[in-house]
Amino acid sequence: MKNIFKYDKETFLLIDNDVLKPDDQGNYDIPDGWTDISFDPGLYLPKFYPKEKVWKETATQEYIESLQPSETETNELDLLKKQNAVLSYQIAQLQKQIEQLKGGTST
Repeated sequence: MKNIFKYDKETFLLIDNDVLKPDDQGNYDIPDGWTDISFDPGLYLPKFYPKEKVWKETATQEYIESLQPSETETNELDLLKKQNAVLSYQIAQLQKQIEQLKGGTST
């Protein structure tokens, strides 16, 4: 099996990817508008250059930066993780106290 990548025939931008199975003789018949040339997974908007047989980045730096989480979002996520950990601990403590009040043997 072989990974293949579909590109728009006018813009040459990546559209899709798929896995191609070989025919009975073990050959791969790659359809028109597809290629088996892979690209760096770090590309945001890959564009295929058939003459060079290479994929290149077409996204602007501004576009790439817009996809990155802001520092505020990261800090808020860290805060939520800490709050979740504290609340989980408190729930565990309350469950332990309930078991003790019911006459359970939890310590």
